[in-house]
Amino acid sequence: MACLSNESWVSLPKMLSGRLSLNGQQQDEKEETKHYESVYTRYRLEKVFPVYALGIPKPDSDDALALSVANLGDPIWDDVREEAKSEAEKEPILSSFLYASILSHDCLEQALAFVIANRLQNPTLLATQLMDIFCDVMMHDKGIQHSIRLDVKAFKERDPACLSYSSALLYMKGYHSLQVYRVAHALWGQGRKVLALALQSRISEVFGVDIHPAAKIGEGILLDHATGLVIGETAVVGNRVSLMHGVTLGGTGKEVGDRHPKVGEGALIGASATILGNITIGEVAMIAAGSLVLKAIPARSMVAGIPANVIGYLDENDPSLTMKHDATKEFFEHVAAKK
Repeated sequence: MACLSNESWVSLPKMLSGRLSLNGQQQDEKEETKHYESVYTRYRLEKVFPVYALGIPKPDSDDALALSVANLGDPIWDDVREEAKSEAEKEPILSSFLYASILSHDCLEQALAFVIANRLQNPTLLATQLMDIFCDVMMHDKGIQHSIRLDVKAFKERDPACLSYSSALLYMKGYHSLQVYRVAHALWGQGRKVLALALQSRISEVFGVDIHPAAKIGEGILLDHATGLVIGETAVVGNRVSLMHGVTLGGTGKEVGDRHPKVGEGALIGASATILGNITIGEVAMIAAGSLVLKAIPARSMVAGIPANVIGYLDENDPSLTMKHDATKEFFEHVAAKK
């Protein structure tokens, strides 16, 4: 999936018509319409961002433009734009913010790059520089293009506090930190390790999330709240995993090499759970909040405690999708009666 055009976007000519003049002379309505349509067409062809979008130039990507022509549609990006337009009508004070962050861009990749660049900028690492980096990576990496859409879908479907795709894109630091990690991981794979580590540092400083760029994380991931999340260098997280705040996927000491947990697909890891060492968390497993996991966990098992022990098995759908990470009173009574 690549940068997608939206030919139905007609709000920009109206905005321009209220702000531009033709050499200060009065023109009849027909001439004004032609002029503004010409300005709009040139704007669309050049993909120039608005002044209050930091004057960021278009990504230098002929490949992305070619892919956009061949692509048939992007429903998630279409929904993001419609949500932004609706919110701008409800809250006019946010209209400039929503225009700069979403409506001025041609695709989800550009909008995301703009948002996270502005979140991570500092006096020595400018938003324009960061956006160039993010756009260059995302516009050329189909894997990231696919992942950012599955991730935003996971946030909307699994987090009841996420009102829409656009709210995840604009406000949720779990989504932001995950996507910056994806860029850093791509840079790490290209041998640009210093830049990848610089992005890791900024994620940690701004969002309170520490994900090593060498870690391997799948698609459709939810980082709920995300504060205090730590994922080590050799950790692996499968597809459709949900991690709550305060989770640690760490090592057990100063050893080098493969030393971090491997989390199977569909697992749910509760708040402040700590998983240490090169151990496997089976697919569709559920780790209760506050647990300390020091040994491998079987697939579809439910574990809790310090240290964590298996307290039951799951017959339902992936807990990462249902987000049910509390055992009922009846369940614990049943477990206690068996002992």
